Amino acid sequence: MTRLFRIITLGCKVNQYESAYLHERLTDAGWQQAKRDEKADVSIINTCIVTQAASRQSRQEIRRAVRANPGGTVIVTGCYAQVFPDELSPIDGITLIAGNTEKGKLPEWILNTAGNEKQRILTNSFGPESSFEFLPIRRFSDRSRAFLKIQDGCRSFCSYCIVPYARGPCRSLAPRDVLSMIEILSREGYQEVILTGIHLGKYGTESDHGTGLTRLLQSIGNECFPVRIRLSSIEINEIDMELVEMMAVEPWLCRHLHIPMQSGDAGVLKRMNRTYSPKHFVERIVYIHERIPLVSIGVDVMAGFPGEDPVAHQNTCALIRDLPVSYLHVFPFSPRSGTPAAAFKDQVDRRVIRERAAQLRTIGKRKKAVFYQRCLKKQFKVLPERRDAEKPRMIIGHSDNYLPVIFPSTEVPDRIVPVWIEAVEGDMMIGSMAQMLSPGPRESR
Repeated sequence: MTRLFRIITLGCKVNQYESAYLHERLTDAGWQQAKRDEKADVSIINTCIVTQAASRQSRQEIRRAVRANPGGTVIVTGCYAQVFPDELSPIDGITLIAGNTEKGKLPEWILNTAGNEKQRILTNSFGPESSFEFLPIRRFSDRSRAFLKIQDGCRSFCSYCIVPYARGPCRSLAPRDVLSMIEILSREGYQEVILTGIHLGKYGTESDHGTGLTRLLQSIGNECFPVRIRLSSIEINEIDMELVEMMAVEPWLCRHLHIPMQSGDAGVLKRMNRTYSPKHFVERIVYIHERIPLVSIGVDVMAGFPGEDPVAHQNTCALIRDLPVSYLHVFPFSPRSGTPAAAFKDQVDRRVIRERAAQLRTIGKRKKAVFYQRCLKKQFKVLPERRDAEKPRMIIGHSDNYLPVIFPSTEVPDRIVPVWIEAVEGDMMIGSMAQMLSPGPRESR
């Protein structure tokens, strides 16, 4: 009899990658993913605790899985399970609480042990010598692009962030394994690979192989893989001139950067334990934009950090208004127990935080509109992803600089295609396929 599983994933791309690993191992063993209305023999909730809201959502998903699958095995893993297992253990119906240190062992546990045993907690602390756990994957639910986790851990200890406690020290996938995985994923038909990590810009810095992120990218470029490479979130201090130059000239490296800024006020940045000044941030963003005019730059910004007075908030707003960024991810500050900022004085009123976040989101919408207008009447390489559910003759995809593009086609192209951008409609760019060029993402821009 076929056994059924369900995986619920919250949080970051690293969590998504690790869930994909669990999915592949179980399907390789003959299990099947449960459909929406089917009871799962095993439910896995891969949790997040980056904010109090994420913790609350994780608990809601756990209780929902327990109710929907009476008698089934419910496994809770991820960052919540790693840092606060004692908060989870009182929830009735959980079979296993497994921290991030145990996540890679879950398929073996499920295949050999899962049943209706009493609740167990499997967590171990990360040590200074913790090694990178290589979780190879060949398949993803999204058939057009793949994630590749090449880095884990963080030791920055920003005052608001619980992640260093949940993910341990910095560690990296060996360069030879990165290249091997990209080759495997390209053979599986993926056109884009997103390199991801908890602190991606620290790739290789803890090891003795002498390969940082920029040198790794140079090695990837030398292999001439038939894929394009996209970077996930990276800190401003870790975007060096070599990386900018490579992104400016190499068509296989997507012109897209997502950069945590958090605040445009020097005092707030210092209390956050961020290691750059507003002046440095501005100078680096301006340089990137001048060297790569159509680069998409996304920025994380936090509203209402403790001690952020109206002047500090306006400093952030003014800095963003003047910067050539393309979109914002706005996060209202949420005190995370276990972090220094949760105990800071001068906590900002929740109503004020909501108002400031709304103001930042309005600025973000304007920045996106300006960026979209700058991209009109130009040609971009678009990775086709799926048909539009309401317009089946229209295809949705993303350009290398992260424009969401919709264009007409009788079928979903099986490779990256050139698209001429003609108009903006809401949050979408409307285009039409241009004359086909030579195959692959290494075409000139």
